Amino acid sequence: MKKLLLLPLLITSLFGEDVVVKITKDIPYVYTTDSGKKIKIERIQDVNNRLTDDYAKTSRPCPPFCVQPTHIFPGIKNIEEIELLKFMENEVATGKGVVIDARLKSWFELETIPSAINLPFPIMQNATKEKAKRIFMLLGMTVDADGTWNFSKAKDLAVFCNGVWCAQSRHLISGLLKHNYPKSKILYYRSGFQGWKLLGLTTVIHKEIKKD
Repeated sequence: MKKLLLLPLLITSLFGEDVVVKITKDIPYVYTTDSGKKIKIERIQDVNNRLTDDYAKTSRPCPPFCVQPTHIFPGIKNIEEIELLKFMENEVATGKGVVIDARLKSWFELETIPSAINLPFPIMQNATKEKAKRIFMLLGMTVDADGTWNFSKAKDLAVFCNGVWCAQSRHLISGLLKHNYPKSKILYYRSGFQGWKLLGLTTVIHKEIKKD
């Protein structure tokens, strides 16, 4: 009889029904890999949690911190958190996609979204054709015998920066398009890091800031 009573608890645990703050009704958490480590992405379970860092700010001078449009370039698809999580579970997990943090290295190291790699926007924005070629080859592009850039195996990219008030993703994507990276392989996560944190989703730190 005791075993029968324990069964619902076991099922509840296995399927995440004990999670108070789920991602969606049917998704309690997801897994991804960051720097070779398995990372569980979930929302903060403290229902009284509040943002207290720079991402709690509502107002920044515009320009330069102006609200970005949902569709920053024709043909570039906008995504939000659920689509980004599915992108991690599918494209990133199979090596077909990469999450790109377009912010400067110092911000990336301080805190970022799990599985993201850093490609600071000035690098792509100011890239020469030769530098763009090297970057694109790291992203899966190949070069045919006649010198044509072949994007058939290039990775899908999900690009983000600080949030809806941040233009760094737009600058990076502009650099990608300048050198003909396919629009069909670029996704724009407009809500960015502020949107991610606002939902209490897991973040990672790549360089801890030590206090004196």
